[in-house]
Amino acid sequence: MGALQRGLLATGLWKADAPVAASSPAAAPAVPTGSNGYPHNLPLTTLDGKSVNLRDLKGKVVFVNLWASWCPPCVAEMPGIQALYTKVDPRKVAFVMISLDENPAKAQAMLRRQNYTFPVYFPAGPLAPPFDSNSIPSTIILDPDGQVAARHDGMAEYDTPEFKAALEKLAH
Repeated sequence: MGALQRGLLATGLWKADAPVAASSPAAAPAVPTGSNGYPHNLPLTTLDGKSVNLRDLKGKVVFVNLWASWCPPCVAEMPGIQALYTKVDPRKVAFVMISLDENPAKAQAMLRRQNYTFPVYFPAGPLAPPFDSNSIPSTIILDPDGQVAARHDGMAEYDTPEFKAALEKLAH
């Protein structure tokens, strides 16, 4: 099933919409809940158990992806996300891959098998808007001020020149 979904992504029919600046009417407003003017207080735990918070990424474009190892569409889009991750400047664009696996060991085993190097986190509490979703995979792109620049629910191909260029444009 995953190979079939990966093949469907390769057709280019499921390309994600490029993120846009928050001043655009296409961007959804963020809900102010964080500190230092950053709207998102999202406590997370790293793979090695350290506590971090999404607001620590203020000043960067943030690619947030909600996924689980048991979700075939999530697994199908990961090679493209990994490829995009290796092509962007980590000083300007941060990846926050949030695993919704109840058993972190299953997520870690899948990541090791696939040799994925993007940063993976686990939620340290309930997910607040705009990160709460009724479906996975879900991807939310935040601009450097934490405003939602794009959201895509369902699988998509993110490793496209247009999507990379849009991330880089947001980062400037």
